[in-house]
Amino acid sequence: MKISYYPGCTLKSQATELDQMARKVAKKLGVEMVEIPTWQCCGAEYPTATDEIASKLSAVRALDYAKHNGGKLLTLCSACHNVIKRVNEDMKNNEDINYRANNYLALDERYNGETEVIHYLELLRDTIGFDEIKKQVVKPLNRKIAGYYGCLLLRPASVMKFDNPENPSVLEQLITALGGQVVNYPYRNECCGAYVSLKSPELAKAKSTSITDSASEFGAVEILTACPLCQYNLEKNGNGKIKVTYFTKLMAEALGIDE
Repeated sequence: MKISYYPGCTLKSQATELDQMARKVAKKLGVEMVEIPTWQCCGAEYPTATDEIASKLSAVRALDYAKHNGGKLLTLCSACHNVIKRVNEDMKNNEDINYRANNYLALDERYNGETEVIHYLELLRDTIGFDEIKKQVVKPLNRKIAGYYGCLLLRPASVMKFDNPENPSVLEQLITALGGQVVNYPYRNECCGAYVSLKSPELAKAKSTSITDSASEFGAVEILTACPLCQYNLEKNGNGKIKVTYFTKLMAEALGIDE
């Protein structure tokens, strides 16, 4: 199985491990991630101004490419996934944004939101299946692990449609399939404060510490995350007592992939 893949900037710089392990794991599971050519930065956050169009165009270009190459676009970074999926929703439902974006890009064929945007975790859950992943495990994790979702995968729920925003389960299902012991704790879908870390470092520190403290108090020895922003912030501003790891790295470990 081949699928068009949008990596984004952070996975080519500070979060290369997230990208590299994802590719190796996908190959092990029979999926080829085909990086789209000449992709551009997604903008890192979704612009909410109704008259803002320029910062949405790179997402539309990526979506249009995927439309003509399989019809699906795989994302991995939580921020990129949030931006691209929300822009895709605009292209489906906002006539003004659709009109201006198509006129600016002058595509051979108008793009109207036809591409299906899929996060890597959705690919694992809905296409490959956790039962199949469990069969591939050669080194069960066998330790207490807490999943951390953050904000961007889950909200806005009406657009993302990723999981239950108040009680998500995909990370816990993955941990179980990999032979880990799930730790449920109150802060797994709370904001870590990454977006305010420059403007208000004290707030970012307080929010990240509360998350890592909560996971530790409930017995976790490791936090699993899908977001480079969250991973960096929880490591930098957390309590320093618990390891924070990308989910793809733990998958590579459990599947016996040589790093």
